[in-house]
Amino acid sequence: MQTLFEQDFALGGGGEPIRSTESAQEMLQRNIVEHGEGEIDTVFAKALLKGIEEHAEDIRVGIREHAPQWPLERMDRISRAILMIGAYELLFSTEVPPAVVMNEAIDIAKEFGETESGKFVNGVLNAIANN
Repeated sequence: MQTLFEQDFALGGGGEPIRSTESAQEMLQRNIVEHGEGEIDTVFAKALLKGIEEHAEDIRVGIREHAPQWPLERMDRISRAILMIGAYELLFSTEVPPAVVMNEAIDIAKEFGETESGKFVNGVLNAIANN
């Protein structure tokens, strides 16, 4: 989540780097080192980021379809990052059961997001999971 948040911030929403020229994979590697390699499931994190990068546009379409009143640009960066991860796992991965994906995303949103982020993330991911 931190890597996607940083990437989103670095791109400034316009696609052109404004703060960093690091790739998402480089950001992830830096985050792994900073947090301690033993603290992070590195293989899972790298596979997750690679999958999100490969399916980014399809993930965004899925989020847009299930949150039509909330354009991606209006969402706070934390919620957007969490939704990218959760939507990827629901749409393209079978490693984690949908209920676990949603519970983890909601918990992260409550901890790091805005006041209503948990409810928002829950609503969007629930709609994606039930589609």
